[in-house]
Amino acid sequence: MAALKYAGMDDTDSEDELPPGWEERSTKDGWVYYANHEEMKTQWEHPKTGKKKRCAGDLPYGWEQELDDKGQVFYVDHINKRKTYFDPRQAFTIEDVQVKPKRYDGNTAALEILQGQDLSNKVIVITGANSGVGFETARSFALHGAHVILACRNKARSSKAVSLILEEWHKARVEAMTLDLASLRSVQEFAEAFKARKLPLHILVCNAAVSTQPWCLTEDGLESTFQICHLGHFYLVQLLQDVLRRSAPARVVVVSSESHRFTELLDSCGKVDLALLSPPQKEYWSMLAYNRAKLCNILFSNELNRRLSPHGVTSNAVHPGNMMYTSIHRSWWLMTFLFTLARPFTKSMRWVRPSPAQRGNVIMGREARLSKARKLGNKCMLR
Repeated sequence: MAALKYAGMDDTDSEDELPPGWEERSTKDGWVYYANHEEMKTQWEHPKTGKKKRCAGDLPYGWEQELDDKGQVFYVDHINKRKTYFDPRQAFTIEDVQVKPKRYDGNTAALEILQGQDLSNKVIVITGANSGVGFETARSFALHGAHVILACRNKARSSKAVSLILEEWHKARVEAMTLDLASLRSVQEFAEAFKARKLPLHILVCNAAVSTQPWCLTEDGLESTFQICHLGHFYLVQLLQDVLRRSAPARVVVVSSESHRFTELLDSCGKVDLALLSPPQKEYWSMLAYNRAKLCNILFSNELNRRLSPHGVTSNAVHPGNMMYTSIHRSWWLMTFLFTLARPFTKSMRWVRPSPAQRGNVIMGREARLSKARKLGNKCMLR
């Protein structure tokens, strides 16, 4: 059933099928009972196996248990704006839990990757989370219960991103804080403001980046691509590493790029040439600047993992995918044109909220089968 799959559980019935006329139901506290609608009776034991079962775990994220006017339990999915009398936890029970191996491909969405994960006790900071990969990451974490902080430069855009997530689930714990990676002063102010809140930090996603933009210097006198893509994140991690260590197990995720392979940082003598990181305007090429910054991301992540992993903090650099369409190219018309041509063949970062009719269709079939059973079940409900 699609609704249960979206909620994080496969619709797997017990291997022991119920005899004709029997239906599996659950009580308010999660105990499974069986209703025989031909004989108008109920019992706790499975009519074939004789086993008792109980629904496993809490309700999926976004679901709540409520009572109707007749005192009967029903379930509300606030994420998809729907309700049902079928307990979504009945997909898995204590007697019949099956864990299936998951396989992912180019069509897999972020929500599928996190399917079934409990992030309700996690605090996550994501830079550049108002659009693209960062927004989808923030949205997916928030819909799985995490406390997500969108660390963004543009306050209006980050507030809009927060609103979009709250529209999907009004109980999502998501907020925005100002962070401009082009200003080391702003990075320091963000770190101080975060520490003042006395929150733990379980996951820090260094996602923000710029590409193909004209040469310019930041207020700190550094080339902007290098500072935004790498140095700002480097400084942010340094300022927050004590919080990460106190929150262990914790992790840092650095979003790099496959383009790191197409550059180098060494001079003719084989030594690191620091002048390449923040070149003067006459030696600047936007793509090389981006590639070098992404190479720095990987080198930094590897060294960070070596130093902090003994303290329970891991670090990984990730490549988001060659066929992922975002707006990172917006600063250069030529790259925008090329990306536009390639867009039909890329995986889009945009998402479309299902219509009310679509949401209802995924559970209509099961509801139709249960309609008659509910009427009979009201007469023989075990209290």
